[in-house]
Amino acid sequence: MSDAEFDVVMIGAGGGAYPAALRLARAGLRVLMTDPKGALGGNCLAEGCIPSKAMREVITHLRAHARLTGNTARIGYERIVAHKDATQTTRYAQHAREVAAAPGVTLRKAVARFADRHTLLVDDDLGSTTVSAQHIIIASGADVFVPTLPGAELCLTSRDLFRYNPTLTKQPASMVIIGGGAIGVETASFFAALGTQVTILQRGPQILAGMDTDMVAALRALLDPGIRVVLDASVTAVERTPDGVRVRYTCQDQPLHEEAAVAVMAIGRRPVIPEGFSALGIDMDRRGIRVDAAMRTTAPHIFACGDVNGRLPLFHVAVRESLVAGHNILGRGTACDYMDYTAVPSTLFTIPAAAQVGVTGAAAEKGTLPGELIESVYPFCDDARAQMRGETGGGIHLFFEAGNLRLRGGWVVGIDADQLIGEIGLAVAAGLSAYDLARFPDQHPMAAEGISHAARALL
Repeated sequence: MSDAEFDVVMIGAGGGAYPAALRLARAGLRVLMTDPKGALGGNCLAEGCIPSKAMREVITHLRAHARLTGNTARIGYERIVAHKDATQTTRYAQHAREVAAAPGVTLRKAVARFADRHTLLVDDDLGSTTVSAQHIIIASGADVFVPTLPGAELCLTSRDLFRYNPTLTKQPASMVIIGGGAIGVETASFFAALGTQVTILQRGPQILAGMDTDMVAALRALLDPGIRVVLDASVTAVERTPDGVRVRYTCQDQPLHEEAAVAVMAIGRRPVIPEGFSALGIDMDRRGIRVDAAMRTTAPHIFACGDVNGRLPLFHVAVRESLVAGHNILGRGTACDYMDYTAVPSTLFTIPAAAQVGVTGAAAEKGTLPGELIESVYPFCDDARAQMRGETGGGIHLFFEAGNLRLRGGWVVGIDADQLIGEIGLAVAAGLSAYDLARFPDQHPMAAEGISHAARALL
């Protein structure tokens, strides 16, 4: 017999959980959220996108000031960290107000584990409570993956860099980053912009694997030239030295090493599967818990949203997945909402940024899209805003279906890439064509006018 009964129990309180919790509470359902942090926001707020991008904002403003004025004055790394911490504090307070304004939601700082398909054991400092639920949303997220590697414990991770009161509080003179994915390359661009000597060791033949290859090439040309990238590097060990660390690796069968003040492990994340889940007989694969487009697992009353399902590990995806699950719970067993991954924007918050959405040229070349794509380009060297800011590298690349000129995707490298990709993604999701984009008077002098400019070039 359970100690408490709820309509819905959430395992986690990040982007895959709290949007549905607040929506379901408004509909009158009793919702319990359990999370070891005891706060909304998940790892995105605790140690991911919010703190890292808060630091990036300071760094990009410093670079812009230097570029436009010639004044290369610097501020201490401690002040950058303080801004990051302050931003996290602000958002935690904001989320606390959201929970307080939702009387149907109970948030417990606790860890939940499965007893059976409808029963959870909720453990906190006061002991263990048994709760039952008609529906369960698993939104336990993902955690830093650290491989079994001699000396791996000597490496910092993104948690050490970006959590509240981080481990790293002083700017290192040099840094080796193990892994050339999004976290690794973003981190490299941040610290290189501050003057740290950075080396990236990438196991495969390309950094940012899985992204559009043309976009990656355009981005690499604009990244800080001081960032050293070693491809096909297989790390074998990390050792402590009097001045920091030594990272040993092989490249083309040659044993090599890099020495630096610090090493950062950035080779990926792994889903956090709640204790007891594997005994339920619900389908999983190597990426995480398997779900359908309605976010249901193979147990229809159990949903999995966010990084734990391994579909697309982005916070805004988790939010949308959470709402899909919430709507389908309100549907009382009938799916009424579905997740669409075809027009999800994805941004690399490097300096400068790069972003992509939908089907791009590289995907078409791989044969993943039937038919031909037509590419139209707007270079930022012709853009008024880019000229004003001295950021004329890169541009907007749009991809249209031949014949009907329907927009299928695009990528942007350079100024405002992180903002522009949202407008492009909305156009892809709405099925707009070059004719539609050409008719829209995007305002001048903003980089967004390049979208209609690229569309007009086809008409």
